Amino acid sequence: MRVCAVMLLLGAALPLAAAPEKPKSPPARTVPVDEIRRFTQVFEAVRESYVDALTDEEIMRAGLRGLLLDIDPHSSYLSAKQARDFEDLNEGGYAGIGIESDERDPTRIRVVAPFDDTPAQRAGLRAGDFITAINGIPVNNEDSSASPERLRGKPGTKAVLTVLRQGEKSPLTITVIREVISIQSVKARWLEPGYAYFRISAFQGDTGLEFRRQWQNLQSSAAGVKAKGILLDLRSNPGGLVNAAVEVADAFLPEAVVVSTKGRNALASSVYYSKPGEQFDGVPVLVLIDAGSASASEILAGALQDHKRATIIGSRSFGKGSVQNIIRLDNGDAFKITTARYYTPNDRSIQAQGIVPDILLSGNARAEMTERDLPKHIKAGTTEDADAESGVVLMGETYIDKALAYLKQGKTKS
Repeated sequence: MRVCAVMLLLGAALPLAAAPEKPKSPPARTVPVDEIRRFTQVFEAVRESYVDALTDEEIMRAGLRGLLLDIDPHSSYLSAKQARDFEDLNEGGYAGIGIESDERDPTRIRVVAPFDDTPAQRAGLRAGDFITAINGIPVNNEDSSASPERLRGKPGTKAVLTVLRQGEKSPLTITVIREVISIQSVKARWLEPGYAYFRISAFQGDTGLEFRRQWQNLQSSAAGVKAKGILLDLRSNPGGLVNAAVEVADAFLPEAVVVSTKGRNALASSVYYSKPGEQFDGVPVLVLIDAGSASASEILAGALQDHKRATIIGSRSFGKGSVQNIIRLDNGDAFKITTARYYTPNDRSIQAQGIVPDILLSGNARAEMTERDLPKHIKAGTTEDADAESGVVLMGETYIDKALAYLKQGKTKS
């Protein structure tokens, strides 16, 4: 994989006869003294008059959280523990219930997606559910010692969750038994002779390598059987590492653009390429997505769709098409800040648009929110296919059977 920066060229060329001009210095940035003075006034008022005594550190952290909370749904301030938990999630090992979550709403935790074969999935949690209480205690995402850390705990302990779900008139009570979460991001099997099925539940550091291993295992288990089609299942995959998505795309594409990022800062603008050669040698590919497919899932689906290497089947994806950088602070805390948007090889913005399948399927569940429904979401770069329904979730093996039927009929773009 190669990553090259896209540089922005500023200014215009001068006529040859013109005398060289002295480069203009960029305008000096001024400190917003009035705004800082107002912040200090609020800080002092909270320190002196708030009903309960707060330390300077607590007040400042609250201010920093508020600063990031108010700009978009994905920028956020992380305590040192939250930053470590975020790293654990990407590495695929921790003790808890096994969900990708969003805690920006102070009073509830949004389930972005439960990971495969985890306590959360087995207990019946779904993408789009909202957890409002844990063991009878209301969620308080503004308390760093409370949610979502309380979802984690010793293996074997019980978490009784109060859950709001679209379409249900009253809250659900779901009991989950915590265990050590070790996410196997890729699983594979033969659906029928010649038709391979890959399930990718998240994009972690080892996903690209595991994808290749799984394919080798399939080939070994069916020596002499020629591959006729590949079904790639990305339903309710909340994403993860962009590099992992690029590594999987590399198995299907020759040297080509997989995804690009564009931001205000030239350093935030990059292009990601696959390497020369492909692993599957033109075998037809079908990619199954739904409203729970987000971020790196959308990057992979969009790349294969734009290069006409796969047909996309399912429902409109989540639409999480923004790039967050994580910046560590000297006290161990960190913050996530949105720096760019993702674009498919044909320069389509994923942000708040998602990937619209070539073949639409009706769903059997709903997600209450997708990216376009989140407060203060970053606006879409385009408005293509605005009429395609969002929030459609496809649950169960039935959709694998439907996708296989299309694959066997040759209804792909390969």
